[in-house]
Amino acid sequence: MTSDTLFNTGGALIVGAGVAGLFAALKMAPRPVTLISPEPLGRGASSAWAQGGVAAAVGRDDRAELHAEDTIRAGAGSVDPDIATLVAESAPGIIEDLARLGAPFDRADDGGFALSREAAHRVARVVRVGGDGAGRAIMNALIAAAEATPSIRVVEGVIAVDLAVEDGRVRAVVCRRAGDRYSSPLIFRAEATLLAAGGLGGLYNVTTNPARVRGQAVGMAARAGAEIADAEFVQFHPTALNVGLDPSPLASEALRGEGALLIDGAGRRFMTEIHPDAELAPRDVVARAVFRQVSSGAGAFLDARTALGARFDAAFPTVAAACRAAGVDPTTQPIPVAPAAHYHMGGVAADRNARSSLAGLWVAGEAASTGLHGANRLASNGLLEALVFGARAAQDMDSRLSALALKPPGGEIELPEPRLRWGEEGKLLKLEAVAALRRTMSELCGVERDAPRLGRALAEIGRLEREAIGVSRSYLNMTVAATIVVASALRRKESRGGHYRVDFPTARPELATRSRISWAEAEALRAEHVG
Repeated sequence: MTSDTLFNTGGALIVGAGVAGLFAALKMAPRPVTLISPEPLGRGASSAWAQGGVAAAVGRDDRAELHAEDTIRAGAGSVDPDIATLVAESAPGIIEDLARLGAPFDRADDGGFALSREAAHRVARVVRVGGDGAGRAIMNALIAAAEATPSIRVVEGVIAVDLAVEDGRVRAVVCRRAGDRYSSPLIFRAEATLLAAGGLGGLYNVTTNPARVRGQAVGMAARAGAEIADAEFVQFHPTALNVGLDPSPLASEALRGEGALLIDGAGRRFMTEIHPDAELAPRDVVARAVFRQVSSGAGAFLDARTALGARFDAAFPTVAAACRAAGVDPTTQPIPVAPAAHYHMGGVAADRNARSSLAGLWVAGEAASTGLHGANRLASNGLLEALVFGARAAQDMDSRLSALALKPPGGEIELPEPRLRWGEEGKLLKLEAVAALRRTMSELCGVERDAPRLGRALAEIGRLEREAIGVSRSYLNMTVAATIVVASALRRKESRGGHYRVDFPTARPELATRSRISWAEAEALRAEHVG
């Protein structure tokens, strides 16, 4: 193996190029920052796939307090109210920032923002682009701004696989070149690192997330010793297109906000019997209802024929294109749907300044767990959280680096060399191993869970990991993240939000709190189930 390649970032490193990473890089300007991305900017980022938009109290009949209250109510009792208030109050300013950067938000006749109402919001407060193209449009605006900012150095085609920790502080990120597991490691030294590398939806067999997003950020941070919070809370979007595609195209929540109905194969509405808000009930309620319809063989369909009809293509072009590509005409046919792993409310535990439990490591976006989402994310709060905490991470990292710059007599910051032992990446990862892991998660730790299935999941993940020894750290990061999700689900003996236990079907008031787990704790619990 050739010698390691070392890069001194000048102090600031961002891992991930979704909205959290890009917004943080822009907020840190003119301070030099290195941003690493496994793919060319804009490709493979979950942020670009977001359809609904960004929730913000910018309407005349809305206030930040109402937004915070809706967030807390949707979160099923475990939202941090201070964080909900902080984010809701920050939201209007975030929208103005994005508009200044060129995000082409839809406008009403009076020049204000055109707003959509989504599930569990009491008023229309989702700022959108082209009906269902907010994620892509916001990403395009951020990418254009980043490319025009000299202080941002982008390194593409690089995948982070390890964090180098010395004396409890993250000193470097170890990477490899995308698609080349045999190249020498690339080590990026940094005094302040922001982990903004996405969630873990791709650990599931049916997901709306890009294929590459499979829990690597959470697994990597957990192996380095970072505390993980709320890992059991995985949100399954109730209306992914059930047409056999991987990833599954998404039928936006906003469709139901426009009046689309959920029906079974016989054309009968089923949500009216389950929740007073029917199709606009919280996502976990709708996801379980759709899951049971599909599992029973009755089928589940999203019917927009009356609500939208011929307006469908103009109002929701992304969804319309996905439907037509799958052979469904949404103007004349109900859309077959099923729940799909969509968003992870849990992640690396982060405080109000995006700091993790590891010194030198900040975290933002879906990789983080800030306490905003609780057990069930409010629709269109995901992009908002990424932007708010990307900006807060940038401010805090800048303060840290500014303080360090005062210490040397007048020179540069000297970053210590990371003492990291690095082995060969090993054999080429077999796709069957990833497929087996995804099947295990979907079948045994999906929309509905119980102790026997969760125990089997831990045993199976342990077996897959043992058989893959020496394969790749990327796969190890996946199995670690999967173990943490299952272990957390097994420890929470109740049902709350996105976590539903068939054997503990009700919520327990004394458990209305955030969960915390370390990799050591999750690994020990897994060991109890491995034969």
